[in-house]
Amino acid sequence: MKWKQLRGPKSIFGAIVASGALVLLTGDRDLRPEPSQGSARLLSVEQINDACRMPAKAPREPVNLFSEFESTAYAADTLDLTRPPVRTIKDSYPIYSSVAVDPVRDEVVLQDTNIFGIKIFNRTDNTPPNSESTTPKRVIQGDATRCEYNAGLSVDAKTGEIYSVAMDTEDNVIVFGSGASGNIAPTRILKTPHRNFASGIDDDKEELYVTIQYPPKVVVYKKGASGTDQPVRVLEGPHTYLHDTHGLALDFKRKLMFVGVWGDSSDPNVAGSGKFYPPSINVYPLDASGDATPLRIIQGPKTQLDWAGAMALDPETGNLWIANDIGSSVLVFKGTDEGDVSPSQVIRGPRTGLNHPTGIAFDAKNREIWVSNMGNSSASAFSPGANGDVAPIRTIRSAPLGRQSVKFGKPQAVAFDSKRDLYLVPN
Repeated sequence: MKWKQLRGPKSIFGAIVASGALVLLTGDRDLRPEPSQGSARLLSVEQINDACRMPAKAPREPVNLFSEFESTAYAADTLDLTRPPVRTIKDSYPIYSSVAVDPVRDEVVLQDTNIFGIKIFNRTDNTPPNSESTTPKRVIQGDATRCEYNAGLSVDAKTGEIYSVAMDTEDNVIVFGSGASGNIAPTRILKTPHRNFASGIDDDKEELYVTIQYPPKVVVYKKGASGTDQPVRVLEGPHTYLHDTHGLALDFKRKLMFVGVWGDSSDPNVAGSGKFYPPSINVYPLDASGDATPLRIIQGPKTQLDWAGAMALDPETGNLWIANDIGSSVLVFKGTDEGDVSPSQVIRGPRTGLNHPTGIAFDAKNREIWVSNMGNSSASAFSPGANGDVAPIRTIRSAPLGRQSVKFGKPQAVAFDSKRDLYLVPN
């Protein structure tokens, strides 16, 4: 078998075998012929020689695509074409999925799901408008860290340990010691069910809470759990009304647990899976387990809930703060709210700098609410009284002002629309 390239160092997009011919195409742009190089074109149409032809066989029933290959081995010459790409679409800046505050050490911790790491800043850092970014105080990053598509940051105020949960490709909670930096292994790795999202720590009872998206549940471990240690209790079942579990907030003063639900009924163990429910915030007793029914549910069009991410609680007022991803807003509900109620506060607008916020943390010591943005590589602090289109107290940026993130999650395929000159990427 042979092939040739007509002109120009183009990378091969695909090969088609049809009617005894091998067709090689480039994947730079479209397939319109043009006299000069610079766009994709037909590279070669060559008749395949006899060594590559299929031997004649009597038809067999049933005939299918693979029948001609049965019981026969074939070999063909191959050529390795190693060359750099013409261009690359890549986001080289951090994408912050989660934020945590350590008021004891005066630090802000940000989870980066793009470059796979954890960046720690001074709490009082504030990036000037004319600066591209603020340099982190330290960075936990590298193969040894086991950081991938993580979220759900929590900081143990007593020890300074950082807890990070794996959203997708890993099934664990990784823990780093106070002051951790560089490409270091976690001090502990806890094996968990697949698809974690949020976490919370009960220092009094020494317990670690983790939400699981699918099948939906809330699992509670001993805070020092590691390896294959099992949870001390699990909240799950059809009466919990957990459908695609995400955010989590713990009210230790009032002994309540708030759980954010996206509404996709996707539990394979529950009859009727495949339904879609309105997103909600479910309220349970702090120690709820088994198939427990919520004490009350916040749900309905007035709530404005739209892919709500992390949640945080003001221990003084009991108010619940929510990072509302698709709404590019922060919603505030009273801890006693129920049903289809409007938020008591909504932070949204161009002055806020909010852009697909998914992480949120409440700093009770300094009376600040911190929000991390997946859309512009930043995190901002707001006053607890903030409402409307208000500017933050200060902002930590890891990208130029005004830059929009590509927001790649895990692009697993790509197609090119030659008519509209667009790449289509399922993300």
